[in-house]
Amino acid sequence: MPNAAPHSMLTGSSTEAGHISARLHALASPEVAAIQQGFFKTGVGEYGEGDIFLGIKVPVLRALAREYRDTGIDVIGELLASGFHEERLFALLLLMQCYQRASDVDKTSCYELYLNHTHRINNWDLVDVSAPHIVGRHLADQPRDRLYALAASPSLWERRIAIIATFHFIRLDQFDDTLRLAALLCDDRHDLMQKAVGWMLREVGKRNLAAEESFLLPRQRTLPRTLLRYAIERFPEARRQRYLRGDAT
Repeated sequence: MPNAAPHSMLTGSSTEAGHISARLHALASPEVAAIQQGFFKTGVGEYGEGDIFLGIKVPVLRALAREYRDTGIDVIGELLASGFHEERLFALLLLMQCYQRASDVDKTSCYELYLNHTHRINNWDLVDVSAPHIVGRHLADQPRDRLYALAASPSLWERRIAIIATFHFIRLDQFDDTLRLAALLCDDRHDLMQKAVGWMLREVGKRNLAAEESFLLPRQRTLPRTLLRYAIERFPEARRQRYLRGDAT
């Protein structure tokens, strides 16, 4: 993705966004950033190609986010437009806080800001930390058609948002959308999608093993191996091996 102002703080931003950006840059560590650049696959042709890290660990960002818990949605939007990974992650942490305390109207604004900026939510950590808490939470008592549109997207990150958002439903013991989306996405060739679908199936199984196995049993011989291994990771070893052989009953 193209990165705005990759070697400086946010330009053309509000005073508040610029102040937050300066705080984040003061916490930067080139050594940590070098490790993160490799871990999040930012090389040419990799899923995080072109992303740039400051080198700030997540617990530090979470602690700082609490300090800025009253940040407005406009400022959050400015931070979400940053070319720096941690500034976008920080924006999502702020957006989650904003959503929790917002009125119904403002919750919708947070939700729409999120879905209008999915091109900025462009690595697995950004998706995983935020999708259940904003998209999943918002759709808990609403029609969920938007998830199926995201699942059909050519964007890897929108597809991942669709399935990971259902983590919120799983925590409410609602499994239908996870299983339906898993059926749509189980043949996705991208490794990150196979892992995401397998992970959500495993979470279903923690709460309702029969529901998970109703999905797995008829597909055990055709599911991608990465997906299957993630889904059955917590199964007893003997049963796990039967799934891997394709003879579970």
